[in-house]
Amino acid sequence: MATTERRRAAVERLRAAEDVANRLREVLAARGIVLPSLRVDPVTCAREEPNPLVDLGCCNQETAGRLTDALRLRGSTEGLAARLAERNRHSRLP
Repeated sequence: MATTERRRAAVERLRAAEDVANRLREVLAARGIVLPSLRVDPVTCAREEPNPLVDLGCCNQETAGRLTDALRLRGSTEGLAARLAERNRHSRLP
């Protein structure tokens, strides 16, 4: 791969990591959750061919609890939606 292509690919990977970090930040904020250390890890971007990681950072117990509750709620609503869809499939008239 030519140097220009490698640079372009590296920039794309970095942009993708920044995009997913921003989307995660927005989704968490909509649930009232702030991870102040959420960022793209600069160390993983410093290599010749970077493979950026999203660093979720540290948070206090309250934030960890709110994140857990939000994930649990999401799982329970997905389960509820699946059960309702299954019930609707079986209750349809021929």
